[in-house]
Amino acid sequence: MTLFTFDPLLLFLSLFFKKTFIPKFCFSPALLTEKTIAAEHRMRVTSSLLLASLLLLLLPPSHMKRPGKGRGLKGARHKLTRDRVRGFGRHSRSGPSRIAAPDCSELTESGDVFIDCQDRRLTSIPTSQTWSKQPKHLLLARNRIKVLRDGAFFGFESLTSLDLQQNHISLVGEGAFQGLKRLTTLLLQHNRLGTLSEEALISMPNLHYLRLYDNPWNCLCPMDSLIRTLQVPSNRNLGNHARCAEPTRLKGMKLKQIDPESLCKEKTDPTGDPQGDQTDPTDLVVPIPIRTKPDATTSCHTYLYPQIRMDCRRRGLTEVPTGIPEDVVHIDLSHNSIRHLKARDFQGARSLRTLNISHNNMEHIDTASLSGLLHLRELDLSDNSLHFVQYGVLEDLYFLLQLKLGENPWVCDYSIHYMMYWLRLHPGVRYSGLLCRSPPQHTGESVEEYVRSYNRECPKDRQPSRTDQDQTDPELWNTAMEVQGELEEELEPSHLRVPQKYRIIRLS
Repeated sequence: MTLFTFDPLLLFLSLFFKKTFIPKFCFSPALLTEKTIAAEHRMRVTSSLLLASLLLLLLPPSHMKRPGKGRGLKGARHKLTRDRVRGFGRHSRSGPSRIAAPDCSELTESGDVFIDCQDRRLTSIPTSQTWSKQPKHLLLARNRIKVLRDGAFFGFESLTSLDLQQNHISLVGEGAFQGLKRLTTLLLQHNRLGTLSEEALISMPNLHYLRLYDNPWNCLCPMDSLIRTLQVPSNRNLGNHARCAEPTRLKGMKLKQIDPESLCKEKTDPTGDPQGDQTDPTDLVVPIPIRTKPDATTSCHTYLYPQIRMDCRRRGLTEVPTGIPEDVVHIDLSHNSIRHLKARDFQGARSLRTLNISHNNMEHIDTASLSGLLHLRELDLSDNSLHFVQYGVLEDLYFLLQLKLGENPWVCDYSIHYMMYWLRLHPGVRYSGLLCRSPPQHTGESVEEYVRSYNRECPKDRQPSRTDQDQTDPELWNTAMEVQGELEEELEPSHLRVPQKYRIIRLS
């Protein structure tokens, strides 16, 4: 039996054109031999095999394995690469995930990029790949961050300010701020730091402003290097107002006032043996502090960016704190117990734009209390116990735009006229809440309507008298009586005349 060999392409073409070629050969039925019948049979079998092979080539293999499954190390690598790609998608700007990209605000002001992550309940530093641009200011205040580990701010090399106040930070690694060579401002106040190494500050050569107050500093030997750094004269803005919480003999003392030589010295008895944990009874005597006004820097929360703002709400203040920075723009003193605004309370706040003193039960405002606030735009005096505003209180508020006066027991008598007089001279000021609380006949009436009706009635006791008319009538200025008075003044002996401090010139 001989094997039949064929060219698949030739067979395919011959089968395709079978109907074209076969009719051209006119075979007689008598001429068909057994050999030709066998050849035709082989041709049909071959065509069937060729068709089956073509179908097998065209159909996708159902038994092929998917990549990444059941291939050992190669499949594991493929899966790891795929997960990394998906992870990068979550970190990207187009598709942030809840974990990788917290709900922070990205804004630009004066060409600087700010990332505002305040009050987001964060427990760690967000990744730098979350945002489209490199930020210059990162605001992380009022979160739940406890530890700053080495390299915590990797990728934030462009930062110039970092706000970490009001967290739960109790530990800072020596390399936590590594790479922040451009950082100039670091806020760590209102945390739980007991110690901090000088090594943590070395990686920030341009640091000029450091706040460390309201932390329970343990002023023992490990704090020696930090205290020496803070006491360098060129570092006058580093660590101001930070005070010791322990040991008892140093409690309340500022870090900048402590002798660093005494921190690492052990006390010894006359025999030369260490006394161990024994303490000098005189160290336990704490002097009674002298009562002074509260300091604004330690009593309030200060936020530097995008504008300097002091939050003094609900701090139990009974008076305006001292030490308000000159460049502060916004101050919120609401919900305290301030009853009296005294002169020069805001004398240093020359740049102040908004001042909120609402909800304080305030009863009195001195004339010079708001002097110097030439740039103030908004003033909130609502929810207090004001009956009237003393004459001259508002005289320096040339550019005031909004005045809130609601929920005050305004008394509609002659003392309230100054307020309406000032408001009429400043028509651009939007005010609200100026309603009469007493006397009963004017309760609920607007102060503006009360003053208008007061002037309309013009009581007899307010009509000008004859004496007032003589002093104010220009027609009587050149009468004989006035001329006689002037002549008598000129004839008065010179040694009896009182020196005139001012020279009055009358212009008719």
